[in-house]
Amino acid sequence: MERKEIEEKVKAFLIDDLEVDEENIAPDARLKEDIGIDSLDFVDIIVIVEKNFGFKIKPEEMAGVLTLSDFCDYIERKVNA
Repeated sequence: MERKEIEEKVKAFLIDDLEVDEENIAPDARLKEDIGIDSLDFVDIIVIVEKNFGFKIKPEEMAGVLTLSDFCDYIERKVNA
């Protein structure tokens, strides 16, 4: 899967499923501070990622994921592994 497709899917579920304002979505946006993702949102993200990308997120693998770009990098690595 190409990076652009991953970014588009992530942006779509942030807007549609988590009701994130589109203007808050940028590659360098921090997931917690800028986008406002909390622990309950993270539970939803786990389900959404599994449905859209076909793998389960392991919380320990998300330790260094701070920005939206980091999150897309993580998904890209898992999908293309």
